Amino acid sequence: MAEISLQEQMKQLFGLQTVDKEIYRLRTELEEKPKLIEELQKKFEEKKASLKALEDKSKQIQLKRKEKEVDLAGKEEAIKKAQTQLYQIKKNEEYQAMVKEIAGFNADKSVLEENILKLFDDTDAVNKEIEKEKVVLVEEEKKFNQQKKEVDDRMKEVNDRLAVLESNRNQITPNIEKKILAQYERVLKNREGLALVPIKNGACQGCFLNLPPQVINEIKMKKGIVVCEACARILFLEEEL
Repeated sequence: MAEISLQEQMKQLFGLQTVDKEIYRLRTELEEKPKLIEELQKKFEEKKASLKALEDKSKQIQLKRKEKEVDLAGKEEAIKKAQTQLYQIKKNEEYQAMVKEIAGFNADKSVLEENILKLFDDTDAVNKEIEKEKVVLVEEEKKFNQQKKEVDDRMKEVNDRLAVLESNRNQITPNIEKKILAQYERVLKNREGLALVPIKNGACQGCFLNLPPQVINEIKMKKGIVVCEACARILFLEEEL
């Protein structure tokens, strides 16, 4: 490659920095998108878990109700058996004891019936919540799928744009001396995609350090690349490009 003036090198670097700045921004966006999808997925899974918890609760109530119904059937059988025995008892003391036992069975039966009725009410209440949650979940699923599609579409756009930018970059880099390019790319890597910065109001626009006047003079002399002593970014004067 024929020798190119420093000013032309700086112009090429400026063009490269414009491309690299967008590349850095888009790559950062690409890194964040999967995290966004994970967060959306997490929220959706939480909604599903909430519905499942209600469904499990409904099953537990129904299981408990069935257990109570079995107990109730047992009490009814015990009452029936005791009443049959009651008619066969001759002695008054035994008769009174059996009457008392039947009364106890009936009291237990009443408690079980009340418990069963309450469990029916509890089941109805939970099932109503389940139906509401199912409606919410359907909407949340639609929302999640739409958001995921938007993210996927955006990622495709970003990747397509990055392919164009990489092509543009490959057209610029051959015009820059290897030594200067290597220096630029070292800084680019360590300074979040910003290796070339202007001086404004006597300050580096990368780290905003106030620069001594001789730095500006060095840039104007165009004898070599000038960097900020604080952040190592390559400095330039906008009016010089």
